[in-house]
Amino acid sequence: LALADTVKPTTPAAIAELQRLGLRVVMVTGDREESARALAAELRLDGYHAGVTPARKQALVREHQARGEKVAFAGDGLNDAPALAAADTGIAMGTGTDVAMHSAGIVLVKGDLQALVRAVHLSRAVMRNIRQNLFWAFAYNTLGLPLAAGLFYPLFGWLLQPMVAGAAMSISSITVVANALRLRRLKL
Repeated sequence: LALADTVKPTTPAAIAELQRLGLRVVMVTGDREESARALAAELRLDGYHAGVTPARKQALVREHQARGEKVAFAGDGLNDAPALAAADTGIAMGTGTDVAMHSAGIVLVKGDLQALVRAVHLSRAVMRNIRQNLFWAFAYNTLGLPLAAGLFYPLFGWLLQPMVAGAAMSISSITVVANALRLRRLKL
């Protein structure tokens, strides 16, 4: 007689999408080797660790971090709390224990890995948006500050009047906010 947790219907597609996004998906479980091996094969995981204690889960997170890897750890139980706290990003399932949710930085309310896929897409879009805003702010200031300071006046007679500089600064801020608002149209 063998008992096993059932896999949510959305889990295989979520794992495949995470792998398509370039993430390695490794299962760390306290379950027996046979169960873990079968589930890892079914879900086509990049690896698994079976029979792992809570302390060993945390140690595995630290080992990956020591190799320079960024670690996101998802879990739902009391035994996952040390690893959730140690991970670069701890992700708790909202259907799990309170201790897991308090140890994690992110809580997936419904406990569905599709929400994790959406979170990865959103975080990458936000980082792309931040880089765009920094680029344009740097380019704007590289040109605007010397012009406003009068550095080009002796050479070319160019000078930016204070009212025009203030208006340009306001327009720059509006541009950054407008660019960030584009994230609201992101299809997740």
